[in-house]
Amino acid sequence: MGRLQNKTALISGAASGMGAAEARLFAEQGAQVIVADVDGDGAQSVVQDITDAGGSAIAVHLDVADAASWDKAITRGVKAFGDIDILVNNAGILIMKPVQDTTEEEWDRIFSINAKGVFLGTKAVLDSMKATGAGSIINISSIYGIVGAPSAAAYQATKGAVRLLTKATASDYAPFNIRVNSVHPGVIATAMTDELLADPEVAKDLLGTTIMERPAQPEEVARAVLFLASDEASFMTGSEMVVDGGYTAQ
Repeated sequence: MGRLQNKTALISGAASGMGAAEARLFAEQGAQVIVADVDGDGAQSVVQDITDAGGSAIAVHLDVADAASWDKAITRGVKAFGDIDILVNNAGILIMKPVQDTTEEEWDRIFSINAKGVFLGTKAVLDSMKATGAGSIINISSIYGIVGAPSAAAYQATKGAVRLLTKATASDYAPFNIRVNSVHPGVIATAMTDELLADPEVAKDLLGTTIMERPAQPEEVARAVLFLASDEASFMTGSEMVVDGGYTAQ
């Protein structure tokens, strides 16, 4: 039996990158997966991969910065599979600029997706989880939610917010047997980082500080998320799981 057998999981930003890897892995482990993203074609492609492999999934449109969009996605997911057992707040964007070069519009946009999106998603699933008396919420933060670095001020501010929102939510909902944890990836080889890693100087700066001196593959992060989603992590809440190749170990 799979580690997520008979559980329903909603994953935001699941049309590509880490979200897609999480969706496929969750389905392999028995979960019914709601593949949520603004990219409808990408989400449907992930669903096709899952169903072709014998899994169960649906694609739903989701703008994580819009509460009504969350309500619609949850309603459709519950109608298809029943109450939501697992939420992965995975959707996010990256802006690499210092404070002076960051516009107010960029600041508002990254906060609306990276931080407000986690807040809205968490709010949207709590009734469903409270109804079943259990739940696991995994928020994708970053190593930049733990340590500082140059030229990423707005991004780091959002990921720091996710880190502490995780702990606050864990404290509030432990009485309902709802666990809330954060995952802090380092540099991951996804479309979000392709351009950065293609620049030899930037890649040297990003990867040279890690013990392993390479980016992670999305599946390597997905396996950590799977553990937190499963009952194997039943005594973990409010915790930080770092998957960074040793970036923060030095």
